[in-house]
Amino acid sequence: MDLDRKFAALADPTRRHIITVLRSGPKDVVTLARPLPISRPAVSKHLAVLTAAGLVEVEKSGRRRLYRLRPEGLAEVRDWLDQVARAWDVALERFRRHVEGDGEG
Repeated sequence: MDLDRKFAALADPTRRHIITVLRSGPKDVVTLARPLPISRPAVSKHLAVLTAAGLVEVEKSGRRRLYRLRPEGLAEVRDWLDQVARAWDVALERFRRHVEGDGEG
């Protein structure tokens, strides 16, 4: 999946809220919509964005649709953030050594 699509999906606070709620397990749209100040159709649209980004998957259970997190969908985001964090760690360590005068700079 495209990293930009994942970040775009996660940029919206409602979608981040949905991701947070789904951490506790699969939920239907009614349950997800209940605490939100938006309509069920609006929640469904947010779920469609999350699904298209590969962050959420849907399973039909009778007449209900259950939405669940795709942990592997977040792996690309996590990997990218880890790479950025490692680069910053290296840069900050070099800066520390430079400032403290102990080693290469």
